[in-house]
Amino acid sequence: MNKNVAKIVFTASILLICISNCTAAENEFGIVFAWFDEEPATAEGITLKINEPFTVKATVESKIDANIYVRLYEPGVTNAYEMIEGPSEIDEFIDNMNIESGWKTTYIWKLKPNGDWTNGNAPINLFVEFSKSYDDDRMIDFTIANPHILDEHYSGFNIIPIRTTSDPSSTDQSPSQGSSGFGVAGALLGIALVVMARRN
Repeated sequence: MNKNVAKIVFTASILLICISNCTAAENEFGIVFAWFDEEPATAEGITLKINEPFTVKATVESKIDANIYVRLYEPGVTNAYEMIEGPSEIDEFIDNMNIESGWKTTYIWKLKPNGDWTNGNAPINLFVEFSKSYDDDRMIDFTIANPHILDEHYSGFNIIPIRTTSDPSSTDQSPSQGSSGFGVAGALLGIALVVMARRN
């Protein structure tokens, strides 16, 4: 019986970790997943240097026949990033016209801080509109990441930047989607270990 309890708790922990890695924003018209360098949105604790490359990815899925408009954008006044490559420029719409229910596609952008904004946070947001008709649409809009940009130049060769924790008081983003899953999963994993230790 004690081994079964430990197995159940352990399995629940693994499932919660998987769920937290697949967090999505969703409404009745569609679903949107997003990542910053493979970390689920909203990614936290990210610090970047000027010219340090990173990747933003978004998967959009429609539940209806519709037009879908996708835009990667910066909500700040100063443009902090430069597009290296991707399906669109920053703040430019990608128009998907007359798509069918079940349509799904993934967009990948590679960007870097351009040096115009440093010593502060610069959010990267994603906007998706599912338009069934002129007056019947649903929107999803959230922050993928809110990196703190240092006034230092990047000189490394690694593709995925090294992360350091930024000052949480300097962020103006909404709470992370999916971050609570890790806390719950960690708690369940801890309980499983305690149960196993007491039974042995």
